[in-house]
Amino acid sequence: MEKKLVYTGKTKNVYALDNGNYELLFKDDCTGKDGVFDPGENSVGLTIDGVGDVNLRMSIYFFEKINAAGIRTHYVNADLGTTTMEVLPAKPFGKGLEVICRYKAVGSFYRRYSDYIEEGADLPAYVEMTFKNDAKGDPLVTKDGLIDLGVMSARQYDDIKAMTQQITKIVADDLAEKGLVLYDIKFEFGYDRDGGVMLIDEIASGNMRVYKDGQYIDPMTLSKLFFA
Repeated sequence: MEKKLVYTGKTKNVYALDNGNYELLFKDDCTGKDGVFDPGENSVGLTIDGVGDVNLRMSIYFFEKINAAGIRTHYVNADLGTTTMEVLPAKPFGKGLEVICRYKAVGSFYRRYSDYIEEGADLPAYVEMTFKNDAKGDPLVTKDGLIDLGVMSARQYDDIKAMTQQITKIVADDLAEKGLVLYDIKFEFGYDRDGGVMLIDEIASGNMRVYKDGQYIDPMTLSKLFFA
């Protein structure tokens, strides 16, 4: 199948396929600073052998599980031999939007609202959205803001929120079977030509905060534990 490079990303390259779909090539480049892996960083800081493979493996595992649950994603199939994933075409919301689901009050949530909640307190699958904008510190945006700015419709917002909570439960339940506790997780969504919402990008260890026996598990260790 013919393919054409359309985008070179920090951790993935995107190719257009002649069947109308796209192909994501998972790279071993990781975000970080001074040679230290940090999923929250905005630039490539290091290369870790095999990280593209393990991120693809986890993405395949969860995308297949989510599709089987009847929740729409962009996932079509994958090839571990070439570290690639074929996906349906989808438009991102605005210039990029991150959707976070939180089970525990930690990280930026706790820093913002520490006057009202204790660190590590339980949250009821709390969903929040931020614009992807490094210069502005990924600002939070409300449902009304997204609608009034023309980024999405009220229905799309409600669909994303419901899908986020359903997908997070699938991931959290799976991790719990392995003795791991999900604190929060980050997703990206897109939409098709009819406006239908679907989960896009990847579901990898670098997008989730996970603990075991009260201790934080870094993404590379989490990947190893997950596939042990």
